[in-house]
Amino acid sequence: MSSVEENTLGVVVGRENLPRRNRSFRRPERTVSTTRANQHALGGRHLTIGTSTGAGLITLFLLLLFLAQITRMQHPSYSVVAWGLLVVIVGSTAAIVHGLAMRMPHWLFAAALVGGVAVIGLDLYGVWGAPSGSIIPTAALAVPALLLAIVTLRETVQILIADVAIGITLLLAAAAEERSNVLTLAPELMMIAIGVAPALLGVAVVRSYRRMVQLELDLALVQSTVQAPQLTVGMLASEELTRLDDDAEELFDDVAAGRLSLPLPLEASTRAASLATELRLHLIEGRKETWLRHAVSESEFLAPAVTIDDPSSLAGVLTPPQRDALLLVLWLLVSDTDRWGATVHLIFGPTHPPRLGAYRTVRFPLVLETTGVLRRRVDAAAWEAMGIVGPHIDSVRDGSLRVEIDCTIDGASDT
Repeated sequence: MSSVEENTLGVVVGRENLPRRNRSFRRPERTVSTTRANQHALGGRHLTIGTSTGAGLITLFLLLLFLAQITRMQHPSYSVVAWGLLVVIVGSTAAIVHGLAMRMPHWLFAAALVGGVAVIGLDLYGVWGAPSGSIIPTAALAVPALLLAIVTLRETVQILIADVAIGITLLLAAAAEERSNVLTLAPELMMIAIGVAPALLGVAVVRSYRRMVQLELDLALVQSTVQAPQLTVGMLASEELTRLDDDAEELFDDVAAGRLSLPLPLEASTRAASLATELRLHLIEGRKETWLRHAVSESEFLAPAVTIDDPSSLAGVLTPPQRDALLLVLWLLVSDTDRWGATVHLIFGPTHPPRLGAYRTVRFPLVLETTGVLRRRVDAAAWEAMGIVGPHIDSVRDGSLRVEIDCTIDGASDT
């Protein structure tokens, strides 16, 4: 995608900026558009309301503190102007964001930051040189509250950088001011921490929430493969087949309408041969890939961490409950935020000889070899899901979990 689009979560749909590992991943366009169409059902608005309410309460507290100390300021008019400018920034930003359907473009964020810098400068001058040396720059401390209010509308790293920069500026200003009593620095440092910390907390909360939402979205998208046939094409391949079909239909229409004569010109015949080759390759590929390969390759979280060794396509004979449980096991093993380096290698087969009188039953071992997954850290739900796939035996090899599952499928298809 050429542009970055964010919802009220700040989630960039179809792309994930995690420090976990470098990834090369493309989400099918139709799933991206579906996700965008249902963004506002994800609860992001509630999170925005919560952060805005918290920012409002902090700002109200600082405003009351400003009114209480205004008589002791050297230049109170500058702080009054700073508060007025802050009100204008907050009001105009809120109105524009509401008019843009809860989106905050780059230019608006930059304008808010420039206005915030002006507020900080005016307020610091207004409190500078107070005889008591303990006047708090309240309007300047309210600027991080503005960052808290918009933390769900921007990338968290942008909010983090701005908040840290404001904190450093206020600390340097507090340290540079002349004081008759150095102990007056302590209350100011405490107020700076009170002003800056909420935005940092908001960044942590929103990051966790965005990751949770992206995990759920990704899981919901790949779970569509659970009901797929034994051998099938995935979402990416289906999208590519649709494109090839449209190109072929356009070529046939050109011939039928007389826009292309027969025999076809060299350029058109080359194009037709290329389309035919691509269609054959996709159809052949679709008879080799199981639902599990598509589920892993189309998942932004599973693709870099899971590898599959299934030469006989045995994953395709698993029943839907077994497939769903296996997919859940993989997710629980690799999606935990504490296991950035976790990997899982799946080994299917070979099949066991059929038991007497059970010739339609397929039995084969499924081995899960992991790295970076400690047995004691495996969620109880993962063990329960493994039990659905089949009876299992677990062991520890080189500090990581290894599980061997005995899969049994009654009445499996031969196709």
